[in-house]
This record gives sequence, structure tokens and C-alpha cells, in this order.
Amino acid sequence: MNTQTIPHAHVPAPSSRLETSRQPGHWLLASLGKRVLRPGGLELTRRLIDRLRPVPTDDVVEFAPGLGVTARMTISKGPRSYIGIERDQAVAVHLQETMGSREVRFISASAESTKLDSQSASLVYGEAMLSMQTPEQKGRIVAEAFRVLKPGGRYGIHELSLLPADIGTSARQEIEREMSMNIHVGVRPATLAEWRDLLGQAGFRIEWESLAPMRLLEPGRLIRDEGPAGVLKIAFNLLRRPAARRRVLSMRRIFHKYAANLGAVAFVCTKPDPAEKR
Repeated sequence: MNTQTIPHAHVPAPSSRLETSRQPGHWLLASLGKRVLRPGGLELTRRLIDRLRPVPTDDVVEFAPGLGVTARMTISKGPRSYIGIERDQAVAVHLQETMGSREVRFISASAESTKLDSQSASLVYGEAMLSMQTPEQKGRIVAEAFRVLKPGGRYGIHELSLLPADIGTSARQEIEREMSMNIHVGVRPATLAEWRDLLGQAGFRIEWESLAPMRLLEPGRLIRDEGPAGVLKIAFNLLRRPAARRRVLSMRRIFHKYAANLGAVAFVCTKPDPAEKR
């Protein structure tokens, strides 16, 4: 595979025709120029990819590539093949036009039902997408990753975590309700124990996990994730778009309000190989 650097390109938000007040939070941020939309930032994404260790013999599947930031990181490792499963057709088409090749494909499909062959991938991962799903949907997506993976294959996730471990039902419901109303997307994070249980019930064996603060809109994280030029671009867009500025400040207030209850977590798991027991 050609491992030359793939230039960044603007990915059109699926909700770009919606009024600013109604846009899902992640696509609103993307429209302002924010590229990294993962709860643990670029640092946790890099740790995840380092632990997944893509190599030239890998057939990789990514669930919900979004802006393609992590896809570029993975493709630069030169895997044998890469398939991005993107639910929004317009985004999938744009990513294919921008980054696609004989070995790199972006297709419009659901992570719950990719239509890919069973045991066709050696590495599957997804970021910041399970946290937006109901428990039932989470289970179906993780089960699909298990189905698509070959025995011995690796699965990675990077998601929101709820803190502390014994968080009460009322506190959880309040966080889910306020964040969902504010961001305009259903938000259903899980505790660390619940994430572990989800992966274990699907049949995965957890090999590694890592925690990070959820500081998506904090100045230090913005500079580390976007770089000085990227932060200036976001700031300029916020200045000229008052409605967007109000939305972003509202999101930041919510993140501050629940800072003690929100974190980011990444896991790397393997699909057990029955041959290893022989």
C-alpha cells in the first residue's frame, strides 16, 4: 500500500443544512474547524493505535471514521487493506474521493450490520461512537466486530466513561439527559466495569486499557489536538458565528459541570483463537 501522507480535507457535515441551534455537537465543532472529536483527544487515540499495532499484513476495519483523522494514522502504517464503515453516505463518498485507493475503501453501512464477510479482518476499531448508542445497540456493534474479526484478531475502542464506579442511577440519568439535550445527540456513556462487561460478554479478552481526562474543549487540549494554527481557525470561526459560539460555550459549561463524572477510556482486546488451546 502507498504510505505517503494523505492531506487533510474538509469533510462536509451531514447536518450542514440544519440551523446551528439544531446541529449535533460533534458536527458543529467540525464545521468550525475542529478535527479531533475524541473524548480522550489525539493522545489517547495515538496510544490506542500504538497498542493495536497495524502492520502490512493487517486487514483493517474502522467503525465511524468521521473526519478521517484516525483513518489517516492507520493508513500511514501501510496495512494490506482498510475499510471504513460510515453510516452517512455523503461522508463515506467524500472520504472515498479524498482518501480512497485500491486498498482503501469507505462504504456507507451500519456498524451493527456491516455486510462484511465473517472473519475477514485482523483488526477492527471504533472511537466515540458506542457512547452514543443504547445498551442494546452497543451489544450489537461489539458483536459485529467479533463476527468480522479473524480468531486472534484485535479490537479497539475509545469512548466516554462514567465516574465514579458506583455512580447512582439518578446522577447518570441527569448527565445523559443534560448532555443529550445540549449536544443534540443521545449520549449514553458507561462505567469502566460496564465497558469491561460489554467486551467480555461479546467474547473478547481484554489485553490493555488506558484512561484519560475528558477535556475536549479545554485550551490545553485544543492546542495539543489542533495545533496553534488550528486553534486560531476555530477562534476566528467562533468570532464570526455568534450562534455557534453560544452553542460551544454551552457545551463547555456542561463539560465543566460534570467534569468529575466524565472521563475517556480506551481498550484493546483480542478474539480468542480456539487453536491456541490445542
